[in-house]
Amino acid sequence: MACSFLFLAFLAAAACLSAAAATGKLVPPSETSSLSLGEGYTQLFGDSNLALHGGGKRVHISLDERTGAGFASQAAYLHGSFSARIKLPADHTAGVVVAFYMSNGDVYERTHDELDFEFLGNVRGREWRVQTNVYGNGSTAVGREERYGLWFDPTEDFHRYAIHWSRHRIIFYVDDTPIREVVRTEAMGAQFPSKPMSLYATIWDGSSWATSGGRYKVDYKYAPYVAEFADLELRGCAVGPATACATPGSGSASDGDAYGHAAAMSPARRSAMEAFRARYMTYGYCYDRLRYPAPLPECSVGAEAAAFLPSGDARAALHRHGRRNRMRRGADSAV
Repeated sequence: MACSFLFLAFLAAAACLSAAAATGKLVPPSETSSLSLGEGYTQLFGDSNLALHGGGKRVHISLDERTGAGFASQAAYLHGSFSARIKLPADHTAGVVVAFYMSNGDVYERTHDELDFEFLGNVRGREWRVQTNVYGNGSTAVGREERYGLWFDPTEDFHRYAIHWSRHRIIFYVDDTPIREVVRTEAMGAQFPSKPMSLYATIWDGSSWATSGGRYKVDYKYAPYVAEFADLELRGCAVGPATACATPGSGSASDGDAYGHAAAMSPARRSAMEAFRARYMTYGYCYDRLRYPAPLPECSVGAEAAAFLPSGDARAALHRHGRRNRMRRGADSAV
């Protein structure tokens, strides 16, 4: 992801996260750990732009001309399932980035791992886009980004976004639908995330890149932009000197698959994922022949590549986008 803005937040959080990790504990895999901000998280930045509701179980983070806001888990985790119900800001949101992700950039500056949901705002009348990123061992130069549309309006209600991370695979979920699976391969080596990570949630100004490559900036006359988080769940092994996570691959909780997921995706879920990707994927790094003339080793590219332009953008997404704009233009014009 575009991490330059967030790096200062990583540094600011490093001391408190390291201290919290010293009291590490193993959350039972059968237990859903929905924690309040004070119980499991710490504020990173944004002072009054972070507001608690419902006894701390719901968190609002906002972006205005002064600052964005963010929070992080108090501990780092080695594998597990991590999720939140999120409602995104409405109206004109060009340049706004809401991120829900895992990282260890505060500890491993040059060799960090990262798993991202990035929500990219848009001009009025056009949809939010979702981007997922997978970085391992500082591999940001080798991007594994994908972007998607959604089958619902993420500003109208809460929806659950989840990251399941085990020694063998990473799965991103929207509600109960898996939208992306990354299976560890020998060729990926250290570029498969393998070090403990903390969970983060932030909102910030991404005017330089987030909407149409920076063409549309954040317009603060629409501020504050408020992202709402609820039912934050941490289910994994919180690492620290006091507790060692079980050996990966042993079939135990630290392998991650014990946290409510089978070792392999069921046929029904795989079918749902494939249907989602065929209909809603708008960019895939495996199809980006300009960036990667030879696909990265984990990419299995078949006949479906014909649905993508050399840039990695989906051909069908351009047609869907055009039809949607024509339908909406009369009632809600884009800026």
